[in-house]
Amino acid sequence: MEAPARAMVEAIHASPVQAVLYLSGGASQALGWLMSVPGASNTVLEAVVPYSRMSMLQLLGKVPSQFASRQTAEDMALMAYNRALKLSQPGFPSLGVGFTGSLVSTRPKIGDHRFHVSTRTSDHLWTSTVTLSKGVRTREQEDEVSSQFVLKAIAYACKVPTTFVPEITDSEVPDEFKLHFDEDQELEQLINGQICFKVYPFLSDIRKAERKIILSGSFNPLHDGHLKLLEVASSILGEGYPCFELSAVNADKPPLTVSQIKERVSQFEKFGKTVVISNQPYFYKKAELFPGSAFVIGVDTAARLINPKYYGGDYNRMLETLSSCKSTGCVFLVGGRNVDGDFKVLDDFDIPRELRDMFIPIPADKFRMDISSTEIRSRGNL
Repeated sequence: MEAPARAMVEAIHASPVQAVLYLSGGASQALGWLMSVPGASNTVLEAVVPYSRMSMLQLLGKVPSQFASRQTAEDMALMAYNRALKLSQPGFPSLGVGFTGSLVSTRPKIGDHRFHVSTRTSDHLWTSTVTLSKGVRTREQEDEVSSQFVLKAIAYACKVPTTFVPEITDSEVPDEFKLHFDEDQELEQLINGQICFKVYPFLSDIRKAERKIILSGSFNPLHDGHLKLLEVASSILGEGYPCFELSAVNADKPPLTVSQIKERVSQFEKFGKTVVISNQPYFYKKAELFPGSAFVIGVDTAARLINPKYYGGDYNRMLETLSSCKSTGCVFLVGGRNVDGDFKVLDDFDIPRELRDMFIPIPADKFRMDISSTEIRSRGNL
C-alpha cells in the first residue's frame, strides 16, 4: 500500500465512524488495506462478500433488475447501514458501504467494465459509477482501482480530508450522485421501515460499551420516574450505555407523526439523555434490533410478556418467543409498579423456569415510584 493510501486508512480508523461493508464483484483489496493497518476494529464492524447469485438474492431479499448497477449498490449500502446501526457502539456514527462491479473475467465481456460504490450515513446517500476502459488493465488492476474508490468513499463519509487520488484515466470520469436527508426525511424513512432506528446521542459521555441499557416507553411525558429508573438499573448492571427508546410505530395505534417524535425527543435533549427512535413496538423485535441489551421494564410489562394471552393463548409460543429474545443475549431488569391498586414486584409473578435468568429484579428499596405518564397527563388536564 502506498503512503497516501495508508495515511488515509489511518485517518479513517482515527474517526469515530463504524462501518459495515457489502462488496460483490470486486474491491477485494479494500478489505485487506483496511484490515492491515492497526485500528481496524475501530472502523470495521462486519464485511460480507455476497459473491454468488444466491448469496446476493438472500442479502437483498429480491431479484435485482441488474446485479452490477447503481440501484443494487445503493440497496446494499442501505442494508449495510441498517446492519451497522445494530452492531455499532452507542453514540458512534454508523456507515453502510455497498459495492458491485463487473470487472475483467475469464471470458470477454460484451458490456462495459464498470463498478458502483455507494455509502449511506444518517444524513446522506452517495453513489459513484465508474466505467473503465476495456483492455487497459488486468483483473487485479481493475480490482485495485475499484478498491481505491471504496477507500476514498469511506474517507469521504468519515469526513476525513485526504489528497489521495484513485488511479483512473482522464476518460474514466466518475458519475456521482448525492442525496442529503434532513431530520424530517430521516424520521419519515424510519416510520416507513427503510431504516431501523435513529439515535439522538444527547448523552455527552460517549462510552466504549457494547451493551445498551434501554428503557422503552411512550414518554408522554418524560418524568422523574423514568430518569430515576434508568439510573438505578444502570447502577445495578454496572457496565453499559444507558439510553431511552421510543417506538414511532405502535401495536394498536397509528404511528407517531414526525412532529410528535421531535416534540418528545426535545424532552431528552433538555436532560442530556440519549434516546433511540425505533419502529418496533414488540420486545421480541426490539431484541433483534438491540442484541445483547438489557431492557428496563415495569413489572406490569413483565406480567404481559409471560402471559400466554398475548400469544394467542399458546404457552409454548410464549416460551419460544421469549427464548428467541434470550438467544440474542437480552435480559430484562424489572422494577415494581402499582398493578390494580397494589404495589407488585417480580417475585409476585411465576416466571417460567426456562426464562428466570432473563428477568432481574430491581429492589423496591432502590426504586419505587407509583405515578405514571398517564396520571401526569390526567392531572395536567384538570
